[in-house]
Amino acid sequence: MLSKSMQEALNNQVKLEAASSHAYLAMASWSDIQPGYNNITEYFFRQSDEERTHMLKLMRFINERGGFAMVPTLEQPIVTFKGLKNMFEQFLQHEIAVSNSINDLVSLALKEKDYATHNFLQWYVSEQIEEEKNARVLNDKLELIGEDKSGLYLFDRDIMMTRQKR
Repeated sequence: MLSKSMQEALNNQVKLEAASSHAYLAMASWSDIQPGYNNITEYFFRQSDEERTHMLKLMRFINERGGFAMVPTLEQPIVTFKGLKNMFEQFLQHEIAVSNSINDLVSLALKEKDYATHNFLQWYVSEQIEEEKNARVLNDKLELIGEDKSGLYLFDRDIMMTRQKR
């Protein structure tokens, strides 16, 4: 059985995962109207789907443990970006925020001696290591490319390989 504080914290994570899905959907939509970013668009549509899956996994866990998973109300995400580099910087910052939130949940689970939740959260810890690494790699590549159009073309062409390694 989940404690009230753990249920609340997990529901906050549900909201964060849903907000991530929303944010990445907005990134997909923005990149979709930019010329030549077809694979970047697909990358963020898939990221959005993945975050929704993370949210659903949490909701099922909460309910299975005797809690009540709340469907969150979401704010409008940022829908326009100063450029591709700016969008990917926000992508990385968002992943770092999710990692910090997962770490806080793990700390709470240990504090409450809720080892079932701690065990469940280990999947999210591993997932966030991979998510942050990928976001950092993509940001590093964009830093190297700068404004070089041929580099941006190759970045768009190769971005889906980042997802395939997962």
